[in-house]
Amino acid sequence: MIATDMKRGFAANRFEKSVEPRVKKDDGGYFIYTLSENVKVYFEDYYGFLEQVETRALADLKDVKVKLSELQPHQNELHAYLYARKKVIEVLLRTVYDFYSEGNNFGVVMSPWCFGTVVLEKVEAYRDKLSKGNATDDDLPEYTYDVVRYLDEIYRKTLLDLFDFPEKAFSMRWQYSELLKRYSKALTNITTSLQSVMMLVKSYGS
Repeated sequence: MIATDMKRGFAANRFEKSVEPRVKKDDGGYFIYTLSENVKVYFEDYYGFLEQVETRALADLKDVKVKLSELQPHQNELHAYLYARKKVIEVLLRTVYDFYSEGNNFGVVMSPWCFGTVVLEKVEAYRDKLSKGNATDDDLPEYTYDVVRYLDEIYRKTLLDLFDFPEKAFSMRWQYSELLKRYSKALTNITTSLQSVMMLVKSYGS
């Protein structure tokens, strides 16, 4: 990645050294049928997408920070707008880095549009937290209502631009959200079952 020395969680050399049952290879390289959507995604395409998004996001974030540093005390509206845009970019970058570096859970590997839905919902979660007065940002502007208002106005368009997505990408969000919820529920059920088995094993061993 550009901003850090972060390595890919599922690098190609990992698959060359060991067998991963879910990972296959063809002329296009290593790929997986994603856990959330059951669609074919090449690891090289997935990480390349995240790297491109990071490049655009870092450039936009740099521009926003410069404009924030040049603000005059009376420019409250512009401050709220720039802060809202900065938060959208920061949530996006945090998610990119979390998914890029994850090397234990194949669930982070997904199609670009599905990843976009994940980020969209993370931004909305932050927006709800802010609107309820639960945000703990040190640099939060005095008038948080204006930040919430600008978040509502710009977050979808900002993300579409940074992802280089068409408008219809987020019109599919209900499908991706449902898939991700099912996947999350399945993981919870598996974890609960494993915990029950472990407790049973321990009870027999004691």
